[in-house]
Amino acid sequence: MFFYVYILLCQKNNSLYVGFTTDLRQRLQYHNGGKTKTTRERGPIKLLYAESYINEHDARVREIFLKSGRGREVIKKQLYSTLAGIV
Repeated sequence: MFFYVYILLCQKNNSLYVGFTTDLRQRLQYHNGGKTKTTRERGPIKLLYAESYINEHDARVREIFLKSGRGREVIKKQLYSTLAGIV
């Protein structure tokens, strides 16, 4: 089993969302289907980036980091070309 940390672009307001899941396809369907409270009003949703881990703890630690101020800086630097003109 893999554990995924992912970054979404909420296209309604061009905000980023960082999440964790064990089933990335299903989770994206939930986000785009309005079944996820945190992104329901910000759709449609576009997957920008995902990382996979074989250890749940490592994935959760990474998710927490990416949600931090320093983590947001890393995201913007790492996805500079993708985010140019968006965020």
